[in-house]
Amino acid sequence: MTPAREPWTPALPDAPPRHFCTDCGLSRTQDPKRCGQACQFIAPDYPRLEQQVHGRARRLPGADGAADDELFFGPHQQMLQARLKTPLVGAQWTGITTRIAERLLARGEVDAVIAMAPHPDDPWRPLPVVVTRAEDMARCRGMRMGYAPLVALVEPALAQGHKRLAVIGIPCQIYALRAIQPQLEREHGLKELLVIGTPCSDNTTTERFHEFLTLVSPKPQDVTYLEFRADYHVEIRMKGGEVRTIPFLQLPLSTLPPDFFPMTCRTCVDYTNALSDITVGYMGGRGEQWLLVRNSRGQALLDSLSDEVITHAPSSAGQRAGAVKGFLKNVERAAGGLPLRRMPDWLRPIVGWLMPRVGPRGLEFARARVEMKAVETVVHLERESPARLKSMVPEHVVHLVRPYGLAARAQAGQVAAPAPPDPT
Repeated sequence: MTPAREPWTPALPDAPPRHFCTDCGLSRTQDPKRCGQACQFIAPDYPRLEQQVHGRARRLPGADGAADDELFFGPHQQMLQARLKTPLVGAQWTGITTRIAERLLARGEVDAVIAMAPHPDDPWRPLPVVVTRAEDMARCRGMRMGYAPLVALVEPALAQGHKRLAVIGIPCQIYALRAIQPQLEREHGLKELLVIGTPCSDNTTTERFHEFLTLVSPKPQDVTYLEFRADYHVEIRMKGGEVRTIPFLQLPLSTLPPDFFPMTCRTCVDYTNALSDITVGYMGGRGEQWLLVRNSRGQALLDSLSDEVITHAPSSAGQRAGAVKGFLKNVERAAGGLPLRRMPDWLRPIVGWLMPRVGPRGLEFARARVEMKAVETVVHLERESPARLKSMVPEHVVHLVRPYGLAARAQAGQVAAPAPPDPT
């Protein structure tokens, strides 16, 4: 078969109906039954796959309960703040992710990169593509919002003769990919797999994302860029060049429907994409990108940009416990069908001014977000699918929720009583 030259997407079957599914693409392959063994939302086995990918599982707290950042972020060799000296036009931050992929293709270190490009009918809709030329990676810059069957492209790419692959994906996609990697090597001739992971805490459908845009902009059709920043603001860019920032507390999140974020995203335990070779995100970056170099392959990927990237140690400030406890209270109310407590309008500007100055920042902000996802997972599972607690909550999540009194519930699958009505 002659390998395709331009970015391409093979024709794919429709996804079969699945509960707890983000359409990573595995169910669209020729063997959809593999979902039972390879899905993050069925019976994840992070220790086994971390051992397979990194040569060891993450370090967990010892007998004294002391933990380091591997509990929060997964196995890694180093963490850095980073930015490209010359930011790439159209990139979400400075473009480290797509620049690494460009370098891999330009140097012939991989045959193809599987990544997301904008759908021709909607620039916000992700379209998985196979890219074989460095110059075509420019089409993959920027953020998309929605679900896309990335993993379904791996076997067609291998069939085209691309045996050395790089893949850029979010955690649920990468978990499934790593789970089937040994089979891809045995049966499809995969020779090398390099994974550039991006963090993901909450996803939704593209249609729902468009609803959100109508709430944050009077001209949603003109929004070209949206990013939740680590300084407690959302940045929005418009077609005419206008840039707006909105404090988190001013976002109309309480008006979103309860199912705006699906149950999969409310019960995801892998925000930092622990099975990637290198994670490129922002939560711990304080205005720059945040890199987690997880193994020697990830170090080589970073080294490929040595003449283009500026790095330094990340910083950390503030205390996360209060923010996480407040988040837990709201999640418990929401899971119990009660309205969220709304901050008075007069107080919002004051708190919005304080949070970037006294709230958790840098790595502490990232730790807070990981703990929030962990407590959210336990609360929503015990309310809506308690039988899944024992299979879906890995050991490291039990450690993460222990400071907030949820460890026993996470381990035993105890269903909490509904929160009492707020007398106010």
